Amino acid sequence: MTWQNLDVTGALEATMTARRTRIAVGAAAAALVLAACGGGGNGEDGGGDGGGAAAGAEFDLVQEGTLTACSDVPYPPFEFEDPSAPSGYSGFDIDLLSTIAENLGLELAVQDVSFDALQSGTTLAAGQCDIGASAMTITPEREANLDFTDPYYDSLQSLLVHKDSGIESIDDLAGKNVGVQQGTTGQSYAQENATGANISAFPSDGELWPALQAGQIDAILQDQPVNVEHVKADENYVIVEEYETGEQYGFALAKGQKPELLEAINAELATLREDGTYQEIYDSYFAADES
Repeated sequence: MTWQNLDVTGALEATMTARRTRIAVGAAAAALVLAACGGGGNGEDGGGDGGGAAAGAEFDLVQEGTLTACSDVPYPPFEFEDPSAPSGYSGFDIDLLSTIAENLGLELAVQDVSFDALQSGTTLAAGQCDIGASAMTITPEREANLDFTDPYYDSLQSLLVHKDSGIESIDDLAGKNVGVQQGTTGQSYAQENATGANISAFPSDGELWPALQAGQIDAILQDQPVNVEHVKADENYVIVEEYETGEQYGFALAKGQKPELLEAINAELATLREDGTYQEIYDSYFAADES
């Protein structure tokens, strides 16, 4: 299956319902496994499996038995706060990584961090977390400082404006204030293609979107699925253009530091595609463009 030219669909409430169902099923299955193994005590850090070794000991994790992910939140539909979720966060990236962690016998913990520090490799090199899960495009520049998993999502860039702005394309941005997220491929695309525009970089979408609504900027140029969420949230805004950039997202790890974890996650991604679990999670957030 290819995952290009895709639109976001379905409310986040439906997504969280589907997610809770998966977690409930997984918890029930885990309980049955423990019962079959005779219970026998949990061991330290939730790892006890009879041999006493903590889950994921071979992965050199920040915290034993836990896969710690760093993510720039909010960035719906990929990551957003969800108090009902075990980690406190949901989204396509989070749900996918949560399933991978569960299959590896690990809990998932999420830390909200700056995207710029994450994509540069600084956060991961410092050992703050094991993996970056933040709708991060794989680029040669980032690969100099990060190890990436196999791609798990194909994305586009897009231009979001107020419906009465008079902006119809990137060619209309000369003299306009265009918001981008700092350190992203959207920023690079705007710098290369939005001739004459005044480009303002914001730390995250959590600042970008309110700035557009307040009239502080005239447009947002960023990943298409995120802009689609804003259109769904407020019918006064429209996406006037999409840009085929050939981008693919990957989970990121500190360069050369966790080869066993990288290999295990790639194996899980392949398995989830083969057994249909990836498609289940994908469909809870996105639908194919039928046009």
